[in-house]
Amino acid sequence: MKSLFVPSAIAALAIVAAALQDDANLEYKSLHHRAPRPQASGSTSSTTPVTLPPPSSANTGAPSTSVSPPLTSTPPPQSTSYSFSLASTNPTAVPLSLITASQSSFPTLPLASTATVGAIPTFISGAPALPNPATISPANYPALDKPPPTDSALVQQWKEEVANSGVSIPDHAPTNPGGCLNNTAIASDPNRCWWTCTGCQDSKDITQCPDPLSWGLTYDDGPGYYTSNLLQYLDEKALKSTFFVVGSRAISFPATLQAQYMGQHQIAVHTWSHPPLTTLSNDEIIAELGWTKKVIKDVLGVTPNMMRPPFGDIDNRVRAISLAMGLTPVIWTRNAGSTFDTDDFNIHNGVTPVQKVLQNWQNILGSASTLDHGFIVLEHDLFQESVEVATGYILPDALAHNPPFKIQPVVSCLGRSLGDGYIETNNNKTNPPPNVSAGGAPAASDGDATKSGAGRQNPLNFMVVSTLIVGVSGFALGLLAMLRV
Repeated sequence: MKSLFVPSAIAALAIVAAALQDDANLEYKSLHHRAPRPQASGSTSSTTPVTLPPPSSANTGAPSTSVSPPLTSTPPPQSTSYSFSLASTNPTAVPLSLITASQSSFPTLPLASTATVGAIPTFISGAPALPNPATISPANYPALDKPPPTDSALVQQWKEEVANSGVSIPDHAPTNPGGCLNNTAIASDPNRCWWTCTGCQDSKDITQCPDPLSWGLTYDDGPGYYTSNLLQYLDEKALKSTFFVVGSRAISFPATLQAQYMGQHQIAVHTWSHPPLTTLSNDEIIAELGWTKKVIKDVLGVTPNMMRPPFGDIDNRVRAISLAMGLTPVIWTRNAGSTFDTDDFNIHNGVTPVQKVLQNWQNILGSASTLDHGFIVLEHDLFQESVEVATGYILPDALAHNPPFKIQPVVSCLGRSLGDGYIETNNNKTNPPPNVSAGGAPAASDGDATKSGAGRQNPLNFMVVSTLIVGVSGFALGLLAMLRV
């Protein structure tokens, strides 16, 4: 399942993106996201350096020693050292030396239980009975991992609902491929509030938890083959998370999605085919979000009211469409130029070593300690490697943190009930929907406010990096499609 062909030119571009990240010393994301790996040294109280030797050096395979980069015909680069300290690791963790892009696929764990058709989620007041996943037919949905067509009757219905929502959609053209440097006027326009290039946030964006030491735990891009492994660990530690679901994955893994939901995790929208949304037309954005909302409701019986834009690629046009469709954007925390992105996604494609992921995690912890509020971190459950680093290293380290973190889904860290994460069960009095007009009436259904302001412009010194990152986002989409079709 894990073998695929990656064109050499695209792979080279991915490597360049990672190099620019390191040069800029940013906690940002390459291709999709980024994360380093911790040394399998158990509990430590001092910084443990992990050195990646030049290509000519041999990899000993020991958990606490070196990992060789792929062989190359170019002159060997200088070795790169990553430093991190872990308070705890999982005794059954996969050794760091094995968590690589070329690792063999380990067996997946079966789901702890399979949801019963017609079961009532008693943990959510007023939730409907669970649908039968056997009735989900791929023929009734767009092609997996491909942009949905915009001429279907359902998309036309969703377009009409957006038009009648009372939410004003800014008349902005889509961004050009190539990211920030290929969109210099747009990137500098405060009326666009393009998070990718400036870190600009709108007042309705969710990027943090209100209370200090509160961690809004999130995983993107699933469900996948190894989501069950992550669920088992979360269950063992009584942890709950928010899962941002790709619509195509819900078609492929409906039983896993039901297990996540019935396990009292929050389910949210992450588009149908994982494109950078600012590059799409209004109709294409509506189709991406609408189909994902629909398939989640078809599998679970409820419709999420939160979304995360792939790559964090959002501006005021994408925001407005999301809000008009009843979806509040959730991104991840930024602080003083650092981004709370582990980059765990890029272990799988060889761009980021696991040690770098763990160094990123260490940096996130250091930055979080300076905050007077909680935080949200970007992680993934799509690939084996990202699940291994989460369950073996990041989560055990977080659980050992002193003072302790309060780890919970995003909706919970906001002080809301789990039912407030879904359109059908949300308490509209205490948690008004994002598409409620000034008169107080809901502006649009799920397909069965006002115009976003300029937001809070937060210039950051990563325009060159984010340019390349968004420029190669098409590769990330292609990678996702090839892996899971």
